[in-house]
Amino acid sequence: SYRLTDDDNRLVVDLHGEADGVEVIKRFSFERGSYAVEVAYHLANTTEEPVSARFIGQLARDNSPDPSSGVALGMSSFLGAAYSSPEERYQKVDFDDIQAGRFTNRDSQGGWVAIIQHYFVSAWAPPQNQQNLQYATTDSRNRNVVAFAGPVTTVAADGEARLGATLYVGPKVQSQLEEVAENLRLTVDFGWLWFLANPLFWLLDQIHGLIGNWGWSIVLLTIVVKLVLWPLSAKAYKSMARMRKLGPEMQRLKEQYGDDRQKMSQEMMKFYQKEKINPLGGCLPILVQMPVFIALYWMLLESVELRHAPFMFWIQDLSMKDPYFILPILMGASMFVQQMLNPTPPDPMQAKIMKMLPILFTFFFLWFPAGLVIYWVVNNIISIAQQYVITRKIENDPNVGKGMRTK
Repeated sequence: SYRLTDDDNRLVVDLHGEADGVEVIKRFSFERGSYAVEVAYHLANTTEEPVSARFIGQLARDNSPDPSSGVALGMSSFLGAAYSSPEERYQKVDFDDIQAGRFTNRDSQGGWVAIIQHYFVSAWAPPQNQQNLQYATTDSRNRNVVAFAGPVTTVAADGEARLGATLYVGPKVQSQLEEVAENLRLTVDFGWLWFLANPLFWLLDQIHGLIGNWGWSIVLLTIVVKLVLWPLSAKAYKSMARMRKLGPEMQRLKEQYGDDRQKMSQEMMKFYQKEKINPLGGCLPILVQMPVFIALYWMLLESVELRHAPFMFWIQDLSMKDPYFILPILMGASMFVQQMLNPTPPDPMQAKIMKMLPILFTFFFLWFPAGLVIYWVVNNIISIAQQYVITRKIENDPNVGKGMRTK
């Protein structure tokens, strides 16, 4: 066995062999704290004829599911192959396409090939100035194989040559991935809202650098995001508070003109105009915030930094579900409190559905990673406080409802 001593930062392992008069040294170079391994073949041709050699780097995986994959509400992390080239910065390849032979081999200068599963990636990154063939196939064991083949090198008689590439095997640590090859950090797949998720992760990482706990970093990040979105959420809560206060008058109009839908619509529009209510005022600001929430979801789901990261008390791994389901129950309770502050939907069926949502979300969140549930709980608590203050202010405002009193 080989071991990196406390005094060394680099370990070199040489494997020696010989084939048909060609002496081969396969060299692995390891750096302390790095998941990248430099792999090189040193060839010495002792024959009287030139020989040809080619570096081929392969990665293989069977079709078993990823045991660490996060699945929630139908959204799961990607399991499959990927490649990068100057023409395509990051392209995912499903194992089904490899099994069906639908992957087209391609030439690429530099680039890389990889197999991805949730928090981890294995990747070959050849020298970026050489022309390579990227291909995918299946082997005799029906495993999915993604690989690159470097250019053919001719080793003259009594000559020597070196062929090399970098192999990355480990967690998707963005800072290390970018050092191995351009665009390899894109294997940390934040989805189609990556342009929002990337700065959110940067901010989370900066907060963690100050306080040293990923759980509290999520709490502080949630507070920062909530403060940034405060004006939008305040506008939504004001609209809902006005609708809540004016609910009895709206119900009276529906009872009075319920048989004449056209007349009821006209009276409702007059009522909205008098009270300066936008029926969509509570929805639009929330819809604007949804991309941020989705980006946060993917950022927290994909961040390997949360794996095995403790928070406090019973939460010792932010990437795993709460073992006692305390956080999901708190989340459901906070949703129930929020509903009490919202106006009652006029449609009885809609009202029943809304009452069921906290129960349904609690059930779904039972299997969410604890880090994600912490975000939702903190966000809900802040939202409750904000909504409570705004609702009380609107209910005590004598100008709200003035239009219906002077009717």
